[in-house]
Amino acid sequence: MSLRHAVLAALLSGEYSGYQLTKAFDVGVANFWYARPQQLYSELSKLEDGGLISGRDVVQQARPTKRLFTVTDAGLAELARFAADVGKPSFIRDDLLVKVQAVDHVDAAPVIAQLDQRAAAAAAKVEILDKLLLRFRGDLDEEAYLRHGTPIGPYLTCLRGKRFEQEHHDWSVRAAALLRDRAARNHSAPTPDQAR
Repeated sequence: MSLRHAVLAALLSGEYSGYQLTKAFDVGVANFWYARPQQLYSELSKLEDGGLISGRDVVQQARPTKRLFTVTDAGLAELARFAADVGKPSFIRDDLLVKVQAVDHVDAAPVIAQLDQRAAAAAAKVEILDKLLLRFRGDLDEEAYLRHGTPIGPYLTCLRGKRFEQEHHDWSVRAAALLRDRAARNHSAPTPDQAR
C-alpha cells in the first residue's frame, strides 16, 4: 500500500482541504496509516497532477483561500484496482520492541518509562477511537450498526484500530509491570559479598 491509496480512501468521505485531511489522518486514518502533514500536501499535489483527485479553490473572508479536494472517476478506478490486488501480510516494525528485546543487557528504567508512555498514548487513542465509533453509530448499538449502518468501511478500520491500540496498551502495561517487578527483586537480592 502507498500513501496515495490511503489519501484516496480518506477523501471518499467527502471534500477535504489539506488541513482537514491532516486532521482526518490524526484521528480516523492514523489507526492504519501514518503520514506527516508535509507528506500529505505533497501527495495531494501528485494525485491532482495525475488526475486522481480534483481540487477547487474556495475564497474565504479574512482568511486565505483554501483548496478542497475530491476523488475523480480515475481515482475511484485506482482504488478499485488497488482493492483487487492481493495484499501483503502486515508486519510489526517498532523500535520499542527492539529495546524490550535488549532489556536484559541494558538499563531497564528508560525502557520501562517508554512502555509507560506508550501505554498512555494507546489509552488516549482508544478514547478517541471510541468517540469516533460512537459518532458513526449514533443511537445504534454496535451489532445493529455492523449489520445495517453506513459507512461500514471507516467503521471497521476504526474498530480494528481500537483493538490494536487496546492490545498495545495492555501489553505495554503488563511488560512495564513485569520489568519493574524484576528490577525490584534484583535490587533487593543480596550481592555475593552480602550473602557471606
